[in-house]
Amino acid sequence: MSETGPTGVIDPRYGDATATAPPWGEIERRLAAAQLYWIVSVRADGRPHAVPLVGVWHDGSFAFCTGPHEQKTRNLDADPHVAVTTGSTGAGGWDSGVELVVEGSAVRVTEPDALQTLADAWLAKYGDDWAFDVHGDRFVERSESGGGSEGAWVYRVVPAKVLAFGGGHGQTAYRF
Repeated sequence: MSETGPTGVIDPRYGDATATAPPWGEIERRLAAAQLYWIVSVRADGRPHAVPLVGVWHDGSFAFCTGPHEQKTRNLDADPHVAVTTGSTGAGGWDSGVELVVEGSAVRVTEPDALQTLADAWLAKYGDDWAFDVHGDRFVERSESGGGSEGAWVYRVVPAKVLAFGGGHGQTAYRF
């Protein structure tokens, strides 16, 4: 995580213009610590598709995996733009929590070293429940390294914009 990054700008229409925007390092810590995320993609016919998933915030971007024949993959083939959300990243509700939205484009990760780095990040975050090995250009469950399934494709979302809501500041935007 980096302490440097974009400076948050509070939108006075939706927040307290006299408040101080959370530093980027705090936002990154919250993104990394979240256990569950929601990803919103768009179907080829324009309808939204929202599902919960696990993932990791690593090196300034969000990574997730999905099966090559799942709806998310079909959506990303048609339009790579996504929104990734995570909420309730603080105890106590609206005034103390910070709800986060990452907007960007999902790009498939296929390079074996990059995949291994992400597999290691999944293991460090989630333990053996999400242990992956790298097989070619995808993840396979460690128990299936011999080949049983088609595995999972890995995507990285580099943020174009991150929005933070709540926490006494209202709406803060971080632009890249």
